[in-house]
Amino acid sequence: MEVRIELTYKTPKGAETFFTSEEMKVAKALLIAEDIEKTGRVKQLAFIDHVENTWTMKEMKKFLKGIETEPHDITIYFDGGFDKYSNKSGLGCVIYYEQNGKSWRLRKNALVEELETNNEAEYAALYLAIQELELLGAHHIPVSIIGDSQVVINQLSEDWPVYEEDLLKWIERVEKKLEELGLTASYKQVPRTKNKEADQLASQALNGIEITGTMEIQH
Repeated sequence: MEVRIELTYKTPKGAETFFTSEEMKVAKALLIAEDIEKTGRVKQLAFIDHVENTWTMKEMKKFLKGIETEPHDITIYFDGGFDKYSNKSGLGCVIYYEQNGKSWRLRKNALVEELETNNEAEYAALYLAIQELELLGAHHIPVSIIGDSQVVINQLSEDWPVYEEDLLKWIERVEKKLEELGLTASYKQVPRTKNKEADQLASQALNGIEITGTMEIQH
């Protein structure tokens, strides 16, 4: 989860002003906020999350402690490809997350035959990623979902209407699973060049190459 810091600063002579920071990871925000408080000139300080909830320092520390051993700071990249000649679809997803003080990357792909369009393959790839989150034990936290499909991202963000019955069923499936896990999703559409890992996994699936694995990321 990312938050911004909002604070009122008071000088020794009584002048006050209000500051708000850029959004950042919770751990970094806490570190900066604690350092600022050491000045003794902070009158009010709060953390604001992506849905505009307000957190105190105590609440933020409790939240960070509570999720330390569970997957958090999750970002999903997904991509799907459909081969109209074989009627097969390749699904690919990459999940970045933090757990137990370490950074991890999970990669997963799959080859499926029951889909009929590329847009369905895109939705199926995202659903595959959410299923992997369920297996990881992720629950009741924000999740960032990134893909190059304008259709999927804009429809899930409710910026575009949905006319196709098949896609509406996928949307309902995705949203139901997110709700079951208590995951609050934010969506971002990126160019294909920014989604290479998931795109490669989808292509490998179509070529019969199965990928499943998790590795620690060294910073």
